[in-house]
Amino acid sequence: MRVYGKNPVIERLKADPRSIIKIYLQNGHPDAGYIYKKAKKNGIPIHAMPKVKMDKISRNLNAQGLMAEIGEFMYLDYSELLDRARDKNLCLVFADSLTDPQNLGGMIRSCACLGGFALVLPTHGSVSVTETVIRVACGGEIYVPIAKVANIGKAVRRAKELGFLIAGTVVQGGDDLYQTEFSFPLGLIIGSEQKGIRPVVRTLLDYEVTLPMAQPRMSLNAAHAATLFCYEVARQRRR
Repeated sequence: MRVYGKNPVIERLKADPRSIIKIYLQNGHPDAGYIYKKAKKNGIPIHAMPKVKMDKISRNLNAQGLMAEIGEFMYLDYSELLDRARDKNLCLVFADSLTDPQNLGGMIRSCACLGGFALVLPTHGSVSVTETVIRVACGGEIYVPIAKVANIGKAVRRAKELGFLIAGTVVQGGDDLYQTEFSFPLGLIIGSEQKGIRPVVRTLLDYEVTLPMAQPRMSLNAAHAATLFCYEVARQRRR
């Protein structure tokens, strides 16, 4: 698996250098001094090359002259994720059948920026953490613990047994997000781009919340909606 671009690679070099196998660096890169210093300290080999070769091996994906090879993404065990969420008051974000890697990457980036979130993905019928997801997340995947579960419904029930209240995002008919007072510990379910939260999962909700829209026929994609819901959760938790 490869990470492309200045910010994702340098963020990983700062926060999780052990996950990097090797670095590909374009000759004359403005951050070369820092990259060589950090790589040497952590025993990471660097392959320097001209722009033409960098463009070729990065498949013209706007690598910004910097690319890193890393191992496969390591998911956290769900039991460990639950323990961490309880100990650190993390909000659990359940992605129910999310299929667009751009949306998942955007969600991870927002959760990392806001802080205090953990992500749960289903094993089947859902996008995984891929190179595209990591590129969009811009290093956020380093700071957001992520678990995969065979069944989202069972995972939600386990969280509820531990005292988590579960809110679900619905397009219409839920309580106004800005008028809703959340209780913690909290889980938040984000539905798929096309169908929303599946009915079998919706029966487990303690809250149904809707984002008020100025134009009722318009809607946000899953990543943008998740950002707004998570921002409100973070705001109330800090208060």
